[in-house]
Amino acid sequence: MTQQPIRILIADDMEAHLRRLERTFAKYDDFTCVARASTGHDAVIQAALHQPNVILMDIEMESQFAGIQAAKLISEKYPQMKIIVLTVHKDENFIFAAFQTGITDYLLKNAADVEIVEAVRAAYMNASPIRPMIAEKIREEFARVKRAESSLLNIIQIISELTPSELQVLRLLCEGKKRKQIAEERCVEYETIKKQINSILKKFQMPDSALVIQTINDLRIFEVMKKL
Repeated sequence: MTQQPIRILIADDMEAHLRRLERTFAKYDDFTCVARASTGHDAVIQAALHQPNVILMDIEMESQFAGIQAAKLISEKYPQMKIIVLTVHKDENFIFAAFQTGITDYLLKNAADVEIVEAVRAAYMNASPIRPMIAEKIREEFARVKRAESSLLNIIQIISELTPSELQVLRLLCEGKKRKQIAEERCVEYETIKKQINSILKKFQMPDSALVIQTINDLRIFEVMKKL
């Protein structure tokens, strides 16, 4: 029994790139390009009409994340279809957003034709690799999360050592209040607020209040505390 060729849908808003891929796959007997699309919206329609096995999806088409949005819709409706993102974007925000939709592989457009061909075969066989670029981004993300966790625990420990008055002053600083406003709101002398802020800086071991405020707001400490 002769094996059916792998059915491919190509979605890209650059005509030259569409033609390059079509020419590449035309050289092989085990592929057939069943449809093409130049927008994410059209990719969803063509996927429904032609039922490809593998989709090569650009990210930035009619909008910056058109391909990612299309991949999400297709993955939800047709989970058996394998989607390979083929893009110029190396930024981790694009990479992680793409993989969250359920894509199978992520390649850059400057990949060699043979690499793209093998990527389609691997996707079809459920054997897509974790590429070095993706592995590096994953390692970086794990390291970032670990640093954030360590920083969060350290900040929580320092906050637990603040007096109730210092904690309230810190909260007001993080809300964007100036020292004079805080003094008026708390009905205390301006010098008292200055002393409390100096005590806060010593406990955080930071040179100025702006850095403390940025650290607290980046970790969304008070947002979390409101929910407790």
